[in-house]
Amino acid sequence: MASYENRWQTVRVDLDDQGIGWLYFNRPEKRNAMSPTLNREMLEALNDLELDEQVKVVVLTGEGTAWSAGMDLKEYFRETDGKSDVVQERVRRDASNWQWRVLRFYGKPTIAMVNGWCFGGAFSPLVACDLAVAAEDAVFGLSEINWGIPPGNLVSKALADTVGHRKALEYVMTGDTFTGRQAAEMGLVNYAVPAAELKARTVELAAKLLDKNPVILRAAKHGFKRCRELTWEQNEDYLYAKVDQSIGRDKEKGREKGMSQFLDEKSIKPGLQAYRR
Repeated sequence: MASYENRWQTVRVDLDDQGIGWLYFNRPEKRNAMSPTLNREMLEALNDLELDEQVKVVVLTGEGTAWSAGMDLKEYFRETDGKSDVVQERVRRDASNWQWRVLRFYGKPTIAMVNGWCFGGAFSPLVACDLAVAAEDAVFGLSEINWGIPPGNLVSKALADTVGHRKALEYVMTGDTFTGRQAAEMGLVNYAVPAAELKARTVELAAKLLDKNPVILRAAKHGFKRCRELTWEQNEDYLYAKVDQSIGRDKEKGREKGMSQFLDEKSIKPGLQAYRR
């Protein structure tokens, strides 16, 4: 198993014996605000975990009392003001690389475990994760309007695709905050639970994913995410292609086992349980 101890300054990784990789925003003194350094280190950590065969599910969470307060206004903005356009583009690219390009189509299932504050730029990795569980008293908000800019990066796109037109615009335009419970009601997260139950509920959800065939799970989630961007005709071809691809790549022959256990052995009901691996 790979060693992740003291590898990075602003992120931390813990591995458990169930196959869950716990990836932490690790700037608790800054409410885990994202900086150029954090963006680079998060990309490195995600790439390493993706190739670590011991890791089956990745949970993204925050050290301390916050998930992430968004972009660090001092390090991300003020210290780059006046720098060349090349530097500006590089800083922006580093943020998008891990938050959207890597995390959204990650090779393993991902869960956002929102333990506290989630503001501004943190909405991008939140939505990029496949699933999300939040503490009921977690606080969410788009505060950009309050300090003089519209939401940047892919925050508005992430919110609009997940929450919908009216609610998204309400929070973009007012800067009002909302709770984890409200986030669940809007569909921004899957579940909101009491803070004391947050980790247990996240582990329970991860366990369901660990029980599934990883090749088929990856094809299913990638197919779903891509299909939102394609026409109906393109979707038909693409999703059938994902089915064929997943069957070809699946070394454990899940389709064959599932069909046999259901049709021949009559030992499972696929609507209620996964096939025996």
